[in-house]
Amino acid sequence: MFEMITAWDRDVLLWIQENLRADVLNLPVIFITSLGNAGLIWIVSALVMLGPRKTRRAGFLSLCSLLVGFLITNLILKNAVARIRPYDAWPAIELLIRPESDYSFPSGHATSSFAAAVIYYRYLPKPFGMAACVLAALIALSRLYVGVHYPTDVICGVLIGIGAACLIIRLKERYIRDGAFPYIFL
Repeated sequence: MFEMITAWDRDVLLWIQENLRADVLNLPVIFITSLGNAGLIWIVSALVMLGPRKTRRAGFLSLCSLLVGFLITNLILKNAVARIRPYDAWPAIELLIRPESDYSFPSGHATSSFAAAVIYYRYLPKPFGMAACVLAALIALSRLYVGVHYPTDVICGVLIGIGAACLIIRLKERYIRDGAFPYIFL
């Protein structure tokens, strides 16, 4: 079964490389993938949201969701699974960015993107939440295009990010009522 998944992962990446890559797309996709580096765009946007009272809840909960996603993905699963990057496993995979220094599974870019985007979708006006979800999807898919992740890395990263956000939403709704401590955020 694992060999079938690995073969499917490899075949999808080769198909993307052979059928979707185009010189005109390379720079925009590299830019999009760089937006997710270290979750920086999501961390910065959440910190900015801590200022205005109307967006504090989204900013604070997003930071919490990002932390949960980081703990699960980067501190636990990447080291436990220790899956090597596709460009190291398959020489036919052409890398469009610098090699990554950590393991492949799951995608931290996908995790952080969806951990924040789901919170934004839930707690911000829908146009902003939808834009965050579109950006999250573009960042996640860009990881396949540039050749640094397998499709299953990205799928699992998306699911972990969504799960982290749902956990934070659930904890907030169950244990912290509006106006309760820390009232300045919630």
